[in-house]
Amino acid sequence: MMVPVRCFTCGNVVGEHWEEFNARADEGDEDPQEVLDELGVDRYCCRRMLVSHTDLVDVVSPYQ
Repeated sequence: MMVPVRCFTCGNVVGEHWEEFNARADEGDEDPQEVLDELGVDRYCCRRMLVSHTDLVDVVSPYQ
C-alpha cells in the first residue's frame, strides 16, 4: 500500500491523516468532507490529495 505522505501542491504532511480518513470514509457511514473537517484538513489541495488517492499497488503488481 502506498500512503500519500505530502501534498504535491503545498507540501503539507497529509500522511498522518491517511489511516483514519481511509478507515472512516471507506465505511460509507460518514461523508468524506465531514471526516476531513474533523481531522483539521482545511486546504483544498490537501483535501484533494486524500480524496482522490487511489491505491494501485495491487493492480500494478498482482504477483507477490
